[in-house]
Amino acid sequence: MSVKAFKLVSAVEREMLMGDKNYINIECIECCGKNLYIGTNDCFIYHFLLDEKISTAGKITFAATKQLHKYLGLKKPVSELKAASALTRLLVLCDNTITLVNMMNLEPVPTGARIKGAVTFTLNENPVSGDPFCVEVCIISVKRRTIQVYMVFEDRVQIVKEVFTPEQPCAVAIDGYYLCLALTTQYIILNYNTGVSQDLFPYCSDEKRPIVKRIGRQEFLLAGPGGLGMFATVDGISQRAPVHWSENVIGAALCFPYVVALDDEFITVHSMLDQQQKQTLPFKEGHILQDFEGKVIVATNKGVYILVPLPLEKQIQDLLASHRVEEALVLAKGARRNIPKEKFQVMYQRILQQAGFIQFAQLQFLEAKELFR
Repeated sequence: MSVKAFKLVSAVEREMLMGDKNYINIECIECCGKNLYIGTNDCFIYHFLLDEKISTAGKITFAATKQLHKYLGLKKPVSELKAASALTRLLVLCDNTITLVNMMNLEPVPTGARIKGAVTFTLNENPVSGDPFCVEVCIISVKRRTIQVYMVFEDRVQIVKEVFTPEQPCAVAIDGYYLCLALTTQYIILNYNTGVSQDLFPYCSDEKRPIVKRIGRQEFLLAGPGGLGMFATVDGISQRAPVHWSENVIGAALCFPYVVALDDEFITVHSMLDQQQKQTLPFKEGHILQDFEGKVIVATNKGVYILVPLPLEKQIQDLLASHRVEEALVLAKGARRNIPKEKFQVMYQRILQQAGFIQFAQLQFLEAKELFR
């Protein structure tokens, strides 16, 4: 049974990005606050400001205003963008080189600091250095079976560690000293400080795209065998039951309490609280799904869309209205971490009361009595 957890809202229409130039495709996106950056296949970066508007009826729309665009001077696609807002820098991966550019004017830093030989990269959201004026960057190197960790400052970069892996890595996420890696045939956790590694489970990267995503402190989400979304901690154990995806998931994102997944036809929404699929949204030709500070963004080659979550209280009321008491209570308990304590207690008591009346009307007196208590 479905829940309306998200609404799909257009953010950047194709005309704003490419006009009548059909050959332009979106390769990657980054969102930091109201700043949306788009990298294209013809080596341009576009910077938009996103404004969220709420109508009197409560309908949310987004207005994107183009700030500027910048040609990087190569005949290669911009393959990844990551914002380091503390440094007002945008890290741009193009032609196996990470360049630092200013977030506002998209000009490269005067020192020309860059990291060469990167296949892909990620930022450490749980950094170990403790220096607020640096970001930790982990790259899969063009050197075979090699991961490198860098410290990136405003105008310089410094290599910290080079780690060799048992097989060729093809995807990486990082938390503190822990690397979660998709290798050719399996996923592993590797502590780059101690060198200790732990096998998670087998996976064939030749058959489908691996997904490795940090979802919280010392916890990752992985695309497992048999279409399962698997959770793993840095200790190599799973503290949550897996979610059932389709076999060909392209990307995954987290918007608590939901895990959102994208395949070639649909966006699916599963609850982390009871692992059930709650919503399916048709979405053709999607190839990017990412979450940025709680904002879930999807993109096709030509347009960018935002998945706007409906307020949790509204979702709970909808469940109660359809007499799905158990699901409503699970969601209400899960909402605790998103709502201030006093407000949560008032809301939760009201929900228990409503749920009690629903059970009472269905002649489930014992259950109703427990809820009223």
